Amino acid sequence: MMDNIAARSRASLAVTMGCAIAVLLPLLAGCSPTVKIEAPDKPIEINLNIKIEQEVRIKVERDLEKVFAEDPELFGIAGGGTGK
Repeated sequence: MMDNIAARSRASLAVTMGCAIAVLLPLLAGCSPTVKIEAPDKPIEINLNIKIEQEVRIKVERDLEKVFAEDPELFGIAGGGTGK
């Protein structure tokens, strides 16, 4: 008789555990981390701060050297050229 009660108790425990697992499993699945990969709404903006000052200066200086060489008295420079 004691074996019969123990068997019933184990069966009842198994059913209870099965129900508990059936209830908890969807809840645990809902807590899993979610990773979403989406395209951005706005275009990606890349801000490039590039200085081109030196290149422009060199071009202007070369043009000025040509003008000085062609007409040195135009800017009050006697002798012509910049010496370079």
